[in-house]
Amino acid sequence: MNSEFTIAVHSLALLAHLPGHMASSELIAQNVCTHPARIRKIMGILRKNGFVKTKEGVGGGYMLACDPGEVTLAAIYRSMSTGTLKPHWCSGDPKEACLVSANMHGVMDQIFTEAESSYTKYLEELTIQTVLDKVRQGQCQVQDRQ
Repeated sequence: MNSEFTIAVHSLALLAHLPGHMASSELIAQNVCTHPARIRKIMGILRKNGFVKTKEGVGGGYMLACDPGEVTLAAIYRSMSTGTLKPHWCSGDPKEACLVSANMHGVMDQIFTEAESSYTKYLEELTIQTVLDKVRQGQCQVQDRQ
């Protein structure tokens, strides 16, 4: 899996944490611990899919354009990362006489397709608000340990 999905979820959770405020790509990048250009690329995809809105110029940036309690992680995954569980290369050769070599690609394809389906189904149960709530619970747990 690529990291774009994680960056997208992190960015959306940050924006949900700052309701009604614009966040620059630099601010988001600092929070995510990555480069602002990478954030702009991911935020462009999120904007295209209606998750964020943008404002250019001084005081501009990104703002959440959706209800964090209604946006599922599955919707974000479909926008950012569908197909990334499956590797780009698979072993075997369908032209080989060996049963294992000839059929491995198809079998692994099916396994990854079913795994992605299960994963997406699980992500349907989680929202950006769920993630933000878990982040906030983590904050309480850290404070309780101190």
